[in-house]
Amino acid sequence: MKIIIVGIGKIGRIVTEYLANEGHDIVVVDIDAAIVQEAVDTYDVRGVVGNGANYDIQVQAEAERTDALIAVTESDELNLLCCLVAQKNGVKHTIARVRNPEYGKQIDFMHDDLGLNMIINPELEAASEIMKILRFPSALNIDTFAQGKAEIVEIKVPEESILVGKTLSALGRELEVSFLVCAVVRDGTVHIPSGGFVLRAGDHIHITAAASEIGKFFRKLKILRQRARKIMLIGGSKISYYLARELSESRLDIKIIEKDRERARELGERLPGVAVICGDGTNQEILREEGILDADAFVTLTGNDEENIILSLYAKTLEVPKIITKVNHISYYNILEKLDLGTIISPKALTANQILRYVRSLSDSITSEVKTLYKLVNNQIEAAEFYIPAETDYTGIKFRDLSLKKDILIGCIVRNKTVIIPHGEDYFRAGDSVIIVSTQKLKDLEDILSG
Repeated sequence: MKIIIVGIGKIGRIVTEYLANEGHDIVVVDIDAAIVQEAVDTYDVRGVVGNGANYDIQVQAEAERTDALIAVTESDELNLLCCLVAQKNGVKHTIARVRNPEYGKQIDFMHDDLGLNMIINPELEAASEIMKILRFPSALNIDTFAQGKAEIVEIKVPEESILVGKTLSALGRELEVSFLVCAVVRDGTVHIPSGGFVLRAGDHIHITAAASEIGKFFRKLKILRQRARKIMLIGGSKISYYLARELSESRLDIKIIEKDRERARELGERLPGVAVICGDGTNQEILREEGILDADAFVTLTGNDEENIILSLYAKTLEVPKIITKVNHISYYNILEKLDLGTIISPKALTANQILRYVRSLSDSITSEVKTLYKLVNNQIEAAEFYIPAETDYTGIKFRDLSLKKDILIGCIVRNKTVIIPHGEDYFRAGDSVIIVSTQKLKDLEDILSG
């Protein structure tokens, strides 16, 4: 596909990298000539210097032959204008990053009346991810599929856990829970395991299960933590606003610490059920005075990655039960994994994943459709949900008779609202939603078959 990306900031670079690696024909547009040249040299794409909302600049980028335009500049209004001009230039699909909470109630208008195909808000996406984690604090990450019916949950295997030293096939029988370990990360190496794989303490495992089975799994492991009730947010960012707004509706004890007096005042007015403290969240005395020792969850949401990491390390020394750290630099992932900080949230990566999923869906084959897509373990694994609309050459064939490529695992099937953890006697049917976990990128369900 031919794609124009307007705005080569942090998100623009990630999206450019992802889509260039997918083999798409990419043109990057930015007003900064040095940034454009850097993207051209790094990602082997074409570049145009100028205002992406300018009609002539879009013509120069060959918008009339473009399948999709993605506008991810720092300005919501410029992104929207880019998309409107692109439509007049004949671009088939338009995607805009829109961050201002004031536009949140106008999403339907933007879709229906302005004709935008996708509106994405990185801060709102990040807040939603954090909400999922706070629901199950025992998990490091939770990814949902099939409209919430199935989940992939990441946990770290504790010392002296009943999981240690057991093969995966033995665990399935012993725990009496319907789940599947679909990926294991050990010492930085990713494994797509078979039934004979033996778990060790410290392994990061990704399990697939019905949403209703996750709590049962945690109870069997004796690591189930109650939902966080006292939550401390450091930094009054847009993510803090979205997150506190949602959490306050559940009548939880929410506290935001924000050092900018005007921003603290604004949040206090917009979040009447939330305690907003004007203070420096990096000050240990203030954190103790405001109750960090009693907090169930500590979430660092300042605009500085290093500050967030240091604050989370401090919370770890105080043994706060759940720590969530926001970072924008994905390159920090391997370092943070060694620090064992718990859950890491990257709004930029979440946004890029959403855009990649949408672009993949545009090139669906007649045999399957991409519905959901996540990149896990610092982009080393993909978990993709495919929908099978009709019978195909591979439906009705038992899995034990299917020849799958290496490092591919069928995580689960959602059929008639029921989650099925597959075995050799199971098979695909028309109407199934199928979750595939792989170290390879899959554009179609047929890609899992060898030969």
